[in-house]
Amino acid sequence: MSRPPDTSGVADELRRRLGLFDAVVIGLGSMIGAGIFAALAPAAHAAGSGLLLGLAVAAVVAYCNAISSARLAALYPASGGTYVYGRMRLGDFWGYLAGWGFVVGKTASCAAMALTIGFYAWPAHAHAVAVAAVVALTAVNYAGIQKSAWLTRAIVAVVLAVLTAVVVAAFTSGTAVAERLDIGADASIGGVLQAAGLLFFAFAGYARIATMGEEVRDPTRTIPRAIPLALAITLAVYAIVAVAAITVLGPQRLAQATAPLSEAVQVAGVHWLEPVVRVGAAVAALGALLALILGVSRTTLAMARDHHLPHALAAVHPKFKVPHRAELAVGAVVAVLAATADVRGAIGFSSFGVLVYYTIANASAFTLGPGEGRPPRLIPVVGAIGCVVLAFALPLSSVISGAAVLGIGIAAYGVRRVITRRTRQAGSGDSQQRAHPPESG
Repeated sequence: MSRPPDTSGVADELRRRLGLFDAVVIGLGSMIGAGIFAALAPAAHAAGSGLLLGLAVAAVVAYCNAISSARLAALYPASGGTYVYGRMRLGDFWGYLAGWGFVVGKTASCAAMALTIGFYAWPAHAHAVAVAAVVALTAVNYAGIQKSAWLTRAIVAVVLAVLTAVVVAAFTSGTAVAERLDIGADASIGGVLQAAGLLFFAFAGYARIATMGEEVRDPTRTIPRAIPLALAITLAVYAIVAVAAITVLGPQRLAQATAPLSEAVQVAGVHWLEPVVRVGAAVAALGALLALILGVSRTTLAMARDHHLPHALAAVHPKFKVPHRAELAVGAVVAVLAATADVRGAIGFSSFGVLVYYTIANASAFTLGPGEGRPPRLIPVVGAIGCVVLAFALPLSSVISGAAVLGIGIAAYGVRRVITRRTRQAGSGDSQQRAHPPESG
């Protein structure tokens, strides 16, 4: 169908600096920080011991999305992710809807991660700490993608070390009870699906890799390898930590915990580890926030290039080669949300927007031909159906608010199309008058 956008020779092209390792680390920084420290408790509240089933469902949907996204990203290695894929494969409206869903959903994710930093680092002043974190990481991103990749690499190393310590403490303390893993005891189908939708918030980080396709070296090889690899590592980490938390706390206590992993090490009797876990949680959320701001700003850049957002946001810094105006705009919006938002509400709202985004990604992948790296047809079909089911299984407040914001975006798109059409018609009429001036009588 449509060819990939050609960005060669364009003055505002981003610089390709990221290899496979950096791309995987950026994906890990997005997923691990978000899921382990923010989504386990609301998922347990929805499904109890069935959150492990929800984790499996979310992983299947995320895997389908990952394969679809990887094939599309290899074919269209430009900033914007599914915003670009939807436009190329399905039409301008569907690309716009994907981009809008991603930007608003992931902006909410940024706020959730900033607040996670605040509540773990300094609960009494959580909102102020959250705003300060947004400002600091926006400055890091402004200085260039390579600096962001190095910082993310360090953050992921720290977080994995902390999570390893939590798992070892839980399983060696004598407080872990295997019977608490009785998955069918208090889990309904609706609760499992809602837990899967909330946990999907944690898996969506691999999109950061695809949305930075213009900054990855050899994207046709690197992106298809980096996305499934980052997803597989994250799933393994999630499963081990979730089992540790449930066997120590039980599903009911996990559902009520505001800092579940800190509480798990307390119950396990390893009190010296609690401050380490709090620091690790803050660092994990920093890594997630760093990568999230990267992804949202790159999609904003792509939409601004096509005038779906103010074109001024399409500027690329002449020295740092980053979309500096888009990053500053995203940082400002996230800072406002971090000062006012609720963490659990932000997670649900984010999941709804991102599930819409991946529905369009799977529909786009379904249109690929055999010579375009088409995945097995079952993958985008399962991915698209799974995204729709999980989106509407979320808490009702998240569905209503998410649908309302998407509706605002659709209305804005319609208004812009009408204005553009009338402007073109007026310009065409003026041209005809100049070409055929009325005869003087």
